[in-house]
Amino acid sequence: MPPYAFFDGKFIPLSEARIGIMTHAFNYGTACFEGIRGNWNEEQGQMYIFRLAEHYQRLLESCRVLQIEIPHTMDELFALTIELVQRCGYREDTYIRPLAYKSSEEVGVRLHNLEASFLLFAIPFGPYLDITKGAKCCVCSWRRIDSSMIPMRAKINGLYVNSALAKTEAVEKGFDEAILLTHDGHVSEGSGENIFLIIDGQLVTPPSSDNILIGITRDTVITLAKNELGIESIERSIDPSELYTADECFLTGTAAHVTPVIEIDHRKVGRGEVGGITKKLQALYFDVVLGKNKKYLDWCTPAYKLVKA
Repeated sequence: MPPYAFFDGKFIPLSEARIGIMTHAFNYGTACFEGIRGNWNEEQGQMYIFRLAEHYQRLLESCRVLQIEIPHTMDELFALTIELVQRCGYREDTYIRPLAYKSSEEVGVRLHNLEASFLLFAIPFGPYLDITKGAKCCVCSWRRIDSSMIPMRAKINGLYVNSALAKTEAVEKGFDEAILLTHDGHVSEGSGENIFLIIDGQLVTPPSSDNILIGITRDTVITLAKNELGIESIERSIDPSELYTADECFLTGTAAHVTPVIEIDHRKVGRGEVGGITKKLQALYFDVVLGKNKKYLDWCTPAYKLVKA
């Protein structure tokens, strides 16, 4: 079964979905996107799409920033996503990418007086980082873009050049991931993840004012920590030196799930292994995204119709 895309208002084979070289979004980054996980539960034979409503709500908010109008209601977006997954028929973890973009083939820097389009595709997508052994990170020389330049609450394609520079710098230095600081030197986030420290039994994470994306996985972890472990999360500015003295550290994101960090700048985090609280949060998180925790089933949208024997 070939992979499909929703493109120009219809489902077509992914290999046939193409844009022109003059497309405004290709030339100027005038697009916004979401990354949505479809998590495959082998035991149930079911694909659970995680927090679909929250992802599309954030996409619509990003669209407002870029003056893009999507010609679909939320219910239609849900239905298109489920149909796409069904057409692709993947029986493994999947990454779903909705993207809204300025589709006019015009040269000129602006947002106004341009046509916009919406597309959607899905691909198989395994672990982004090592969620079992943990990741080794470095504090990056590149600084996170300030929200006064490009609003960080929006997932705007063009700003991810900042993340690409950071990620490649980290990998070329022998690390798995980068940690970016704000312009004034506070910890912001990874190249594609939010960051948490565990200090004296409490979760500490940067606030929205430190140029982070308000992550949906971040919110999931904050909720699970409070509801299931009785641990409150403190949102405050973090000094880089606290990265070296924290008891535990982990990254969160749609691609990264909950990834432990075991080393930062060649310094062990805690004992240099996955910490106890991180392990508990990981276990809770994966039970939730795989549809195993009935308490949080409203976060999980089943993609496939199950046939009873």
